[in-house]
Amino acid sequence: MARPTITDVRSLSDTQIGEQIDGVRRELFDLRFQQATRRLEHPHRFKEARIKLAHLLTVQQERQSSTVAS
Repeated sequence: MARPTITDVRSLSDTQIGEQIDGVRRELFDLRFQQATRRLEHPHRFKEARIKLAHLLTVQQERQSSTVAS
């Protein structure tokens, strides 16, 4: 699975970003749960999910900052 770039995230709407943030946070929770029960098959998904969450939160923060500054 190719990792989405920050430009892909910037093309999303605010509601889509919020939905994806919730989804990625849920995915990280599920991954941690799988790790705790020793059922985690793909540990590399932690890094992918954290990077995706960082992209989403960065774009969300940029949009909030630009709205306040305007």
